[in-house]
Amino acid sequence: MAIRTKRIYAEPEASDGIRILVDRVWPRGISKKDAKLDYWLKDVAPSTELRKWFGHDADKFEAFKEKYKQELAEGDQYKELEKLKKIANERKNDITLLFAAKDEENNQAQVLIEILH
Repeated sequence: MAIRTKRIYAEPEASDGIRILVDRVWPRGISKKDAKLDYWLKDVAPSTELRKWFGHDADKFEAFKEKYKQELAEGDQYKELEKLKKIANERKNDITLLFAAKDEENNQAQVLIEILH
């Protein structure tokens, strides 16, 4: 079973396996039908405050990653992270974590995939 990340704006593919959106805010311009989601785990996403502070500034990514991991360990996101881990452990299919950010390397999905591996 592989776990990978992908922008939600990319075409859904059969090889995506289980498609999980990990953004708190629904992505602009995507209908729920076109998203072809299996899950939307919005509560696993960074808090609104952390997301706004980060602003997808690559220079802040390392600090963002540490703050986000702290939220995942202590904050409201903990239960949703446990749900994501359960999905990952129970499924035999590939999993694709979906995100809307333009930066494909510096986003919360990358932090989550690091935790899941």
